[in-house]
Amino acid sequence: MSMRLEARVDVAEALSYLGHAGQDLGPELAARLERAAALCAGMAPSGMARAFPLESFECDERGVPCGVRLRGCALELAGYDVARHLAGACEVVLMAVTLGLGSESILRREAALNPTDGLLVDACASALVEDAANELSRLVEERARARGLRAGARFSPGYGDLPLGIQRAFLDALGAGRALGISVTRGDLLVPAKSITAVAGLYHVDAARGLRAEGAPHVPAASAENAGRAASATSLADVPPEGGPAAPRVPVSPEGGPAVPAPSARSCATCRLAPVCTLHAQGRTCHGR
Repeated sequence: MSMRLEARVDVAEALSYLGHAGQDLGPELAARLERAAALCAGMAPSGMARAFPLESFECDERGVPCGVRLRGCALELAGYDVARHLAGACEVVLMAVTLGLGSESILRREAALNPTDGLLVDACASALVEDAANELSRLVEERARARGLRAGARFSPGYGDLPLGIQRAFLDALGAGRALGISVTRGDLLVPAKSITAVAGLYHVDAARGLRAEGAPHVPAASAENAGRAASATSLADVPPEGGPAAPRVPVSPEGGPAVPAPSARSCATCRLAPVCTLHAQGRTCHGR
């Protein structure tokens, strides 16, 4: 089920997407930016989220986790980076946020009337949809805590080696095509353009040791019993009060550490420009991964 999300335009965030580094905007440009933010404030962000039990990790010939399977849907999350990101999770939340089809007409109109105004409105819309995604993440975290779990950070298709090609299956698994009106182009880009899809892990809290550190998996392989068991997805509006199934485990190295590639120093997942990056939109990166 979709929901309206409270979000606002962070003007500083919008300026960062445009490469602003503290320069004086001047009264005319500042007024145009204020107008762009006001236009976007009239948009209606909405989103939805569903939690699926994490079924198992796919591994390569070396036994290194290179993908994640979810129970109750056909979506498979391929990639070493997303496997590392979700290591130790018991469930995976699929999330989608959009500014709606109305945002498309506003963005096209402003770009056609004036290129500068078009850029300003585009940046403000990016800041708005990012804030809406943050609000949905906050709701996911809040509902996870009510179940004695914690939620990890978002990770979107196109980040690291998680391919944009999963977008269609992602929307189908979530039901976001019908509920939110999001579709996918032949190039695997989302329409409306100001839409975000992402996954986040849900983790059990170890009362004795505190919260599991992000990226410190506690993993080997899912049991055969779990592998064949069917289970349905859970809407976050209807999550049970009890904790979910035990977390699948990922193979570990002989030394005892996780057999997962080390994270790169640079990552789309932590880059603030990812929502407006042309390389990212094409499924490429600036750091060779």
